Amino acid sequence: MPRWLPRAMVLALALLACFQLGVWAFHQLLGFLLNVLVAFFLALAIEPAVARMSARGMRRGLATALVFLGIVVAVAGFFTLLGSMLADQIVTMVESFPQYLDSVIKWINSTFHTSLSRVEIQDSLVKSDWLKKYVQNSASGVLDVSATVLGGLFKALTVLLFSFYFAADGPRLRRALCSVLPPAKQTEVLRAWEIAVAKTGGYIYSRGLMALISGVAHYILLEILGVPYAPALAIWVGLVSQFIPTIGTYLAGALPTLLAFTVNPWYAVWVLGFVVVYQQFENYVLQPRITAKTVDIHPAVAFGSVIAGAALLGAIGALIAIPVTATMQAFLSAYVKRYEVTDDPRMQGRPRRRRGASALGRMRRVLSDERRGAPAAPVDPTPSDPEGREED
Repeated sequence: MPRWLPRAMVLALALLACFQLGVWAFHQLLGFLLNVLVAFFLALAIEPAVARMSARGMRRGLATALVFLGIVVAVAGFFTLLGSMLADQIVTMVESFPQYLDSVIKWINSTFHTSLSRVEIQDSLVKSDWLKKYVQNSASGVLDVSATVLGGLFKALTVLLFSFYFAADGPRLRRALCSVLPPAKQTEVLRAWEIAVAKTGGYIYSRGLMALISGVAHYILLEILGVPYAPALAIWVGLVSQFIPTIGTYLAGALPTLLAFTVNPWYAVWVLGFVVVYQQFENYVLQPRITAKTVDIHPAVAFGSVIAGAALLGAIGALIAIPVTATMQAFLSAYVKRYEVTDDPRMQGRPRRRRGASALGRMRRVLSDERRGAPAAPVDPTPSDPEGREED
């Protein structure tokens, strides 16, 4: 056996072990890396406000703390208002549920000629096996729900902590990153950073604008139907449907549908239908146009980037797909060489005129002139010059 073979085998096994270790570490840290990525884009989103306050003489750390404090207070106040409203409506719905059940039973009896009663239905539900199994499963799932809630709070604190560091120490982070790069690369990194800030800000602006439009549309519907707390519900629908990807629309539409049911069951059907129709209008008409103007990417590219981001990273990928795509497109556009487009009718969507067809047309005109007895014009067998010039 050659002397180099054992050493090569040991080296190959060591490289394979390092690769397996790296793959294992990446899978273990994937959730943490996604949280850091979300924190980075959140820091980019609040960068304009922090930079404006810092330019007026305020310390950058204090400016970042004030921005985060405003965000936390607004979010906490909004969910507190919704929590109190939801609690009141749940109490009202529970108190009036027997009346709804009586009306439904009466309609079923009159329509299908049955003889149901609320007492019999309640007894059958209480004594049913599936209700007992459901209660047992719910009791065993309390710990799972608690663990999920605590895990979500921990992820939220992680994102807030890292986004605060990224925003407060933004200049120091850029300086540390540029210190390991040559001057030419430093300029490119700083330019990419500025583009990312601009595109992320445009994305947040577009989401805010669509949240405003969605809130106004749903407020008009809820006010017409007479659903209580229409302004708060409109704000809920606008914010949740825009800033929670993938399932945000369903979460946003569930609450107004539930409250509309307390007023009239048919109102719940109207609200649910409006939510579904408006979501389709927003996905295919409103969102591509607004995103294309604020983030400056094609509507088809914006829609495709959201689908690709959701397929790769789930809800987080869908949330950050558009600003990432816009940043990459704007950054790469400076390095893509472009050429002047030729003056061709096909560039404007018109078909190109063929020479054979034009010669055939001239021959037909000559034959028609001969049939009428008119003197035929001489036919030049050579094709005319495309630019209108003739040779001697």
